[in-house]
Amino acid sequence: MTHGTFLKFIFPSLAAMLLFIALPIVSVVVQSLYVEHEQILITTENCGPFGCTPSTTIDQEATQALRDAEPLGRFNGLGTYFNRGHLATTEIGIAWRASDSLGEFFGRVMNLPFYKALAFTLAYTFIVTPLVLMLGLVIALAVNALPRIVKGPTIFFTLLPMIVTPLIGSLILFWMIDARGILGASLQTLFDDPNLSLKASPTLTWITLFIYGVWSSAPFAFIVFYAGLQTVSEETLEAAMIDGASRWQRVRHVTIPHLMPLVIFITLIQLMDNFRVFEPIIGFSAEANATSLSWIIFNDLRNEAGSLFGSAAATSVLTIIGIAILLTPVVIRTWRDFNRKAV
Repeated sequence: MTHGTFLKFIFPSLAAMLLFIALPIVSVVVQSLYVEHEQILITTENCGPFGCTPSTTIDQEATQALRDAEPLGRFNGLGTYFNRGHLATTEIGIAWRASDSLGEFFGRVMNLPFYKALAFTLAYTFIVTPLVLMLGLVIALAVNALPRIVKGPTIFFTLLPMIVTPLIGSLILFWMIDARGILGASLQTLFDDPNLSLKASPTLTWITLFIYGVWSSAPFAFIVFYAGLQTVSEETLEAAMIDGASRWQRVRHVTIPHLMPLVIFITLIQLMDNFRVFEPIIGFSAEANATSLSWIIFNDLRNEAGSLFGSAAATSVLTIIGIAILLTPVVIRTWRDFNRKAV
């Protein structure tokens, strides 16, 4: 294939990546350097027979004139990244000087909105991702061993969580764990505690969100692993059986090494998806006990005083950086494996 033909072949993909990925990221980075204009206030006095009372109103015309002159807002540089709503460098310095122990310091830091959301985001990512990988592989191995007549229905029911919209699925589970729901009422009966609530405890809320994350994502890992199992060499498995390898040994030394490229692929997808966790928090109305970086972006954009585009953009950039850091080890390993095979 000539270079001209190759460029023509990949041009549509490159154009789409430029328009829908690169340019939006650049625009978000630029927006993160600006903050919203301050509203111009007018103070007037309303006088009556019993005296004068001051009242403050927003000068809509002057405020709009500022927005028209500078649509992006006031230039703030990296100030947004270091304010209390994000990296909070000043607050961390104060907490470090005021804390008598490392535990107290982390307790103060976890009260800051960005780090509180980051803690849940990382916990969700590093707990849900490996559980999804393990559960998906176990289900794939179990279904692959079933008789052909029951494989079809089993695969269909296993994929049901993928069919349900994530927000709807989280709402259904939210209603089930309610005190009047089947799970909530059952737990109250089981522990003989009418006040037990999965929604009231931060720990139980986190556990519920983790369980939902595994339930909703495991079918994807299952179907990818199941497809990969169909390509495992029967001759290699039979040779291992003849050599006396047990089922576990065949899985460990034959099946899993064969599926390693799929493990890396699913890991990449899950790390990106789980680090952007959002729908379960909204579906479970868990904002009081669990927030994520994506939820902070959503909250900034629906701020009652006006959309905080600069703040949301800064959080978006930090989220992109976080995902890039998480994916770097996996990408490096993939690159090394590729080079090793090429040699």
